[in-house]
This record gives sequence, structure tokens and C-alpha cells, in this order.
Amino acid sequence: MNQVEDWLGIKQDKIVGILIDLGFRIALAIAILVIGFWMSKAMGRAVERILISRKADQSLIGFMRSLTSIGLKALVVVTAISQLGVEMTSFVALLGAAGLAIGMAFSGTLSNFAGGVMILLFKPFKVGDYVHMQGEEGSVKEVLIFNTILTTLDNKVIILANGAVANGTITNFTKAKKRRVDWEFGIAYGDDLKQAKLLLSRFMDEDSRILKDEGNFIGLGALGDSSVNITVRAWVETEDYWNVFFAMNERVYNEFGAAGLSIPFPQMDVHLKSEK
Repeated sequence: MNQVEDWLGIKQDKIVGILIDLGFRIALAIAILVIGFWMSKAMGRAVERILISRKADQSLIGFMRSLTSIGLKALVVVTAISQLGVEMTSFVALLGAAGLAIGMAFSGTLSNFAGGVMILLFKPFKVGDYVHMQGEEGSVKEVLIFNTILTTLDNKVIILANGAVANGTITNFTKAKKRRVDWEFGIAYGDDLKQAKLLLSRFMDEDSRILKDEGNFIGLGALGDSSVNITVRAWVETEDYWNVFFAMNERVYNEFGAAGLSIPFPQMDVHLKSEK
């Protein structure tokens, strides 16, 4: 009887020891996760500050911050699992097999990651550029690992997948330093075409934002159904594009009438014949 009691006592001691050891491992794994996740986020911010201090491209800053944070978090998770006594060799083999299956399931996500890398390498746009891509238009706010974030003129936020962006057509309105502004102004048939061209030329000369040595153009564009259409083309600095566009429209509207030129609108002449 004493031998049974001694055996049970030994077993109880072993069980208590195992539970204490397991509890310690679980507590240590939780601590690693909490501290590791906090440090991963802090390291991401540190990388961001370093890149900002070195005046790196804004697109690269956002990408590297998120890449650093996610990569360190993955390392923290693996470290925490190893503290629970899981054999890492077996775990890595299992992770590799699972990774293949996950990779096939999330091929779109991996494509987005590759797209983000391609965007950073070839730089079709950067943070702050105004672009049109995937049917959306706006200013580039941030380039992340998997997504590019746009802000529209009315402050809507659009999130685009990097894979689709990298493989699609991208129109960058602000990448070049200069842009051409195009107008088409109509005058009535019978109005003085030469006077209209002289007025438009003077408007262009008086606007200091219009570049004078870039082959600006004024010419008769078309003889429309209701108007004689004058084509005007002028080169400006990219940031002045819309201000020059609207200013010229307003000046033509205000001053053409005073110069005896009319801005026609579609109309139809109807002739009635009476039957005798």
C-alpha cells in the first residue's frame, strides 16, 4: 500500500512539474508575441524615420515600413511557437507544405506583392502624382506592399491592388514638368477671324504662366455646323495647367463680346414654304 502511495506521489509531482513547465512556456510565448509585435511596429516606424531623414522616395518609405513590420511579425510568431516545444525542423517542413498550398490559394496576393516591387523598381508614379489607372483617378497617397492608395479631388479614398496596377495602363498627369493645354473656341460665321486670333494671341502673351518658347499654336480648327472653331494650344508648367485653362476660358467669355465677337450656340434655321 505504501508503494502505491509513493508511486502516485511521484506521478503527481511529475504532472505538477509538467504543468508548471507548460505554463511557463505559454506565458513566455505570449510575452514574446506581445513584446515582439510592439517591437515590430516600432521597427517599422524607425525604418520610416531613417528613410525620411535620408529623403527617400515617399513610395519606398511606405513600402519598406509595411514590409519590415510584417516580416518581423512573422519571425516573432515562429519564435513564439518554438517556445512551446514544437520541433522547428518539422514545423518548417509543415510550413513549407502549407506555404505551397497557401501560395496557390493566395496567388493574387503574391501577385500584388510582386506588383508593388515592380512599381518601386520602375517608378511609373510616386506619392503626390496625379494618375489615372484601373478606371480610377486621383493623387497617389501611399504605396504599400499589396495596395496603392489614391485620394480623389473630392477626398474619396480608393485602394487599388498592386498586381492589377503594375500590369495595367497608367496615365501619369504630373510626372512631366510641362503639359500642353488645349482649347477650342467658337465664333459665329461672319465674325472677324483675324481679330479673334489676334485677341487670343494677346491673351497668351499677357499670361506669364504660359511658356513663350514652346511652339504655342492658334489656328482654324474646323468649320462647324453652327460656329467657326479656333484651336488654341499652349505649354505651361504642370502645376499651372488647370489655373491657365480656367483663366483663358473666363477671359474669352468676358472679352470676346466687347470686341464684337459672338460665341455661338447650336441653332437651326427653319424655312417655311407656302403652297399656292
